[in-house]
Amino acid sequence: MLVGETDFQRELNSEFKDATKSPLTPKDLKTFKALEFFPVDEAYKVTASFKLTPDAKSFKMKTSTSRTPIYKCYGIATFKLNGKEFSLEVYQSQDPNKDPKYKDDLFLPFTDETNGFESYGGGRYIDVKIPSGNTLEIDFNKAYNPYCAYSDRYSCPVPPRVNFMKTEVKAGVKAYKKH
Repeated sequence: MLVGETDFQRELNSEFKDATKSPLTPKDLKTFKALEFFPVDEAYKVTASFKLTPDAKSFKMKTSTSRTPIYKCYGIATFKLNGKEFSLEVYQSQDPNKDPKYKDDLFLPFTDETNGFESYGGGRYIDVKIPSGNTLEIDFNKAYNPYCAYSDRYSCPVPPRVNFMKTEVKAGVKAYKKH
């Protein structure tokens, strides 16, 4: 049986248990049971207004290593959470070798006031699809840690400062205590 409250949690735990897909070290994989998640909370599912940024320039995103992948700010998502308004940049990879099945995917890296305490210090990520209109559904319950949270062998994008949320986002994957 797969551990998890939602399909997202079960799928993530399944990937982490699979030695061919897991970012865990072989040592950690031997004792891995399940990732720890914040309780699922509907308040962390938001509908953001979404403004495209067609004139945005491609840029090299900082990572945990010297690697600098190319991204473009695809749009700005504006929403309220915990009684505060936030505007976060949502990015699209400009990697020409990207698998075509990911052509509609956008990347939302963010940091918040739980980082370094209850969640991974380097921030977390959410994957979203390109919306057909001017709103974007963001489910912070699906926030996940970069692979760097589990092993030093990965190069992970560092969430840009503009995507810092001055609030606690108690949703998604919690910090992995072994790394």
